[in-house]
Amino acid sequence: MFIDVSDLDYKELNDSIRDSIDCTLTNCCGQRFIAAGMSNKSITINGVPGNALGAYLNGATITVNANAQDAVGDTMNDGTIIIHGSIGDAAGYAMRGGKMFIRDNAGYRAGIHMKQYKEKIPLIVIGGTAGSFLGEYQAGGVIVVLGLGTQSQHIVGNFPCTGMHGGKMFLRGNCNNIKFPRQVSAKPANTDDLAEIRKYVSEYCELFGCNANEIMDSPFTVVTPDSKNPYKQMYVAN
Repeated sequence: MFIDVSDLDYKELNDSIRDSIDCTLTNCCGQRFIAAGMSNKSITINGVPGNALGAYLNGATITVNANAQDAVGDTMNDGTIIIHGSIGDAAGYAMRGGKMFIRDNAGYRAGIHMKQYKEKIPLIVIGGTAGSFLGEYQAGGVIVVLGLGTQSQHIVGNFPCTGMHGGKMFLRGNCNNIKFPRQVSAKPANTDDLAEIRKYVSEYCELFGCNANEIMDSPFTVVTPDSKNPYKQMYVAN
């Protein structure tokens, strides 16, 4: 089902999506809140969606054949968001489940307040670079940054992992030039880490048509909260 969204506000647009199972949105240009809270849908977007794409998503699959704006997957609970381009700031804010794959770059504060509970472990894979404050106050889940398509050794911006007290981050490269806060531990990936990373990279490559072996032919850095992290005492009950 094709839906021309050029003259629809977000309420009319989402009502049209709810009336379908699989749909393709055409002429999308900045409409906000697309597919908010939805489940059991497969949605393809041609054009650039506005802020809060897939907010509170609860099991739907969204594919964007372009860039997307800020707050993609805000408080996402389940499902998959696939971006064939770059995204703005605060992607995956308070994300608590599901998967997000960004082919290119992410702006500031991706993965801020990301969390997990039991089997619900959210995942963000960024194929290019990420802006400053990546994983700020991260409490759970997994963030992967591959740094593809850039000549810079700085695949993340300033102040990554500020306030991180849970979850983990995998960064492609040795990351010796990245300044991490004292409250986290950054170490070379070991065999078990690389096996886990390969799963995420293989999913990314299957979506975007690249070679997993070439990507994995590089060192990776694993960032986790330090066991003596004072933030843990601030955010986690004993």
